[in-house]
Amino acid sequence: MAYDRPPAPDQLQPVEAFGNSARFLHDEDALVDLADARTWLREHDHQDVADELDEPARQELVRAREAIREHLAGAGSERLNDYARRLLGTPQWQGGRIVIPVGGSTAAERMIGELVVALVVADLSGKPGRLKVCQAEDCRWLYYDRSPGNNSIWCSMDICGARHKMRAYRARRKDA
Repeated sequence: MAYDRPPAPDQLQPVEAFGNSARFLHDEDALVDLADARTWLREHDHQDVADELDEPARQELVRAREAIREHLAGAGSERLNDYARRLLGTPQWQGGRIVIPVGGSTAAERMIGELVVALVVADLSGKPGRLKVCQAEDCRWLYYDRSPGNNSIWCSMDICGARHKMRAYRARRKDA
């Protein structure tokens, strides 16, 4: 599938990439098993996580990915809040910058914590809600909405938007 949106800004690119480790429209999931998860992690500069990955950590990564999607889709933030409580420390100023310490006993937990920090910082930056989940239930691709009104709802008008419009058209024709 060709997505026509540019990637998220640097600080949100890891979140976008992690969320898009599953392409539901094509029934693909890079975290489906240990071998695939390790490959994806290495390709995305998470060598330490890949080296340490076991089945419980892989399952935790999948839960974290879905918690992030759930939060970005506006379906609830309870699971993301749980990660924040467990993995994030008190914000501090260091060298003129604010830093949110990340804890965790495993490399996977620290990676999840860093993704949560990226979301926190983005929301505090004055432009919350730009990283979104495609509203097509069978897609749910993460994308960064650069529209002036911040009102995009599809990852791609050529794919999900067009499919939605065609379904609506057919439903209207059927009712007529």
